[in-house]
Amino acid sequence: MSKNQNIVFTTGEYYHAYNRGVDKKIIFLDDEDFWKFFDCLRDLNNETSYEERLSALGISKNSMRSLNSSDFRELGSFIKQQEKIVEIISYSINPNHFHLILKQLKDNGGSNFMHRVSTSYTNYFNKKYERSGVLFQGVFKKVHIDSNRYLLWLIGYINGNIEIHGLNKASEYPWSSYQAIRKEVPSFLKNEASRLSNLSVLSGLDVVFSQFASVEEFEEFIKMVVKESRTKKEMERYLLEEC
Repeated sequence: MSKNQNIVFTTGEYYHAYNRGVDKKIIFLDDEDFWKFFDCLRDLNNETSYEERLSALGISKNSMRSLNSSDFRELGSFIKQQEKIVEIISYSINPNHFHLILKQLKDNGGSNFMHRVSTSYTNYFNKKYERSGVLFQGVFKKVHIDSNRYLLWLIGYINGNIEIHGLNKASEYPWSSYQAIRKEVPSFLKNEASRLSNLSVLSGLDVVFSQFASVEEFEEFIKMVVKESRTKKEMERYLLEEC
């Protein structure tokens, strides 16, 4: 793996992208904040503009209104039809930092995606909390995932991250990909159509499912990674940020 922050996203390759609040400050203060970042991950994984997304709902900048549940479903359908620039394999949105496993699908897709997400969430946060300036601790960090062993460990590390930090049970935390992946494993094993809704941010889950023979195996792996990380047996090698 390479931790050189000068590395460039390469199409077809996997990366661990992560960042935290400036001065380790909490950047997700309530459910609305978590949902906003989640929506950014979903809505900005394409090359559409803000105006195009509004237009899909029959809204213009000059006729803004509050969105309802029907709007969100319609937006989800519109977004699902767009060509993705990255695949989001796993994610964890923690109170003061986030983790993503990404696969770049289009040239410059990884950098463009991360820039759009970071900028959009910062603008939202600054407006909501009447502040200005940077929100994240510099440019997001990225690590090239150069082996399946490392990819597998990161799947466990990111889906178990909230428990590694002692903040919640991984299986109960709503702001990671754990629960969505767990629900999808049976469908994959039975070759059924995906049950992921239009509101999901995940894609490319075949790389996750190829690692596990059952839901129980997935869950046990997460527990193992949490235990190993919390007891620091693998901390120096794999723990890439401080909470």
